[in-house]
Amino acid sequence: MATKAKKISMFTYEGTDRNGRVQKGEISGTNPALIKADLRRKGIVKIKKLAKKRGDIQLFQPGIKSADIALFTRQMATMMKAGVPLMRAFEIVAEGLENKKMAELVMQLKNNVAGGGSFGAALREHPKYFDDLFCSLVEAGEQAGALETMLDRVALYQEKAESLRKKVKSAMKYPATVLTIAAIVTIILLLKVVPVFAEMFSGFGADLPVPTQVVMDMSTWIQSNGIVALGVLIVAVFLFQQGMQRSKPFKHAVQRMVVKLPIFGPILYQSAMARYARTLSTTFAAGVPLVSALESAAGASGNIIYETAILNVRRDVETGTELAVSMKTQETFPPMLIQMVSIGEQSGSLDDMLAKAAVIYEEEVDNLVDGLTSMMEPLIMSFLGVVVGGLVIAMYLPMFQMGNVI
Repeated sequence: MATKAKKISMFTYEGTDRNGRVQKGEISGTNPALIKADLRRKGIVKIKKLAKKRGDIQLFQPGIKSADIALFTRQMATMMKAGVPLMRAFEIVAEGLENKKMAELVMQLKNNVAGGGSFGAALREHPKYFDDLFCSLVEAGEQAGALETMLDRVALYQEKAESLRKKVKSAMKYPATVLTIAAIVTIILLLKVVPVFAEMFSGFGADLPVPTQVVMDMSTWIQSNGIVALGVLIVAVFLFQQGMQRSKPFKHAVQRMVVKLPIFGPILYQSAMARYARTLSTTFAAGVPLVSALESAAGASGNIIYETAILNVRRDVETGTELAVSMKTQETFPPMLIQMVSIGEQSGSLDDMLAKAAVIYEEEVDNLVDGLTSMMEPLIMSFLGVVVGGLVIAMYLPMFQMGNVI
């Protein structure tokens, strides 16, 4: 039965080193005795003060993101390849991190390893930040005595995955941001500008043009029900987020719908194929059995459609079917990827062919995102012109009609 991990806390310390210089700082650990021993190993021979830090939760302190994990992995790989011992590498990396929470996490990993555990076991204590694929690769490196090489591969995988994630997010965020700004501008016009015209038109004593009346009705509705509408929107967004986090059927339904979108669907498809090829390449090159590698690739796919297809492939491979043959039966994988996998299997260079395929699909994502940006810019500008221009024209129509009458 596994023992429960001890709680790690932050402590502040003050002491002097062998040269009599005062040393102050913070350190994480499970109890004061172990921390004092750790400080003495660092050269602080006389400890004057050691106290558990309280009230150290800060508002707006940045959390740990996937980019922080990628940076940590690359820095650890660089330190290990340079011959720096693992424990010292933890300290150097933690000292250089700007994100304090990430620095604390690194020191927790160091303390777990210092307590007699392996690097992989220490990572598994934090599943929120290190998934099973990450931990398995590090454990494989430790067992093979090639931790620095494996960390380098994991770092490359993390960097590629992070780059791909940022490109897909940017493709989604750009139009959403511009449309949000357009909605805000429209609401401001309806709340602040249109009422001024409405007051001016109230004394005309004639029927207003239909576009003008429609805009004025919209303005009146927003003034009367705007708060309620905003509340409903906030609740809807909150429920959507909760549904994505807590309900698998809802999340899977959204994922199935998103991949069918005409503009964003191809980007998601190409990125899924890139993740699939990159994950398989990294795990297979690390000596992970193909069945286990496919399970990791399924978890990294990011969409239930592709995850289901990869798990079906895993089931076929487990019964002895060749990878390329099984992929061909799923109607999810592109012919080029299937061909490259088949060549890799026949030539005994599957990991290399998958790595080349990953590069191809990552470049394809780049091209699609660039094309989307180039295409969306004129469309969004046209949309803004129609919306804002339409509002302005609707407000000035009565004046144009008055000019014609006069």
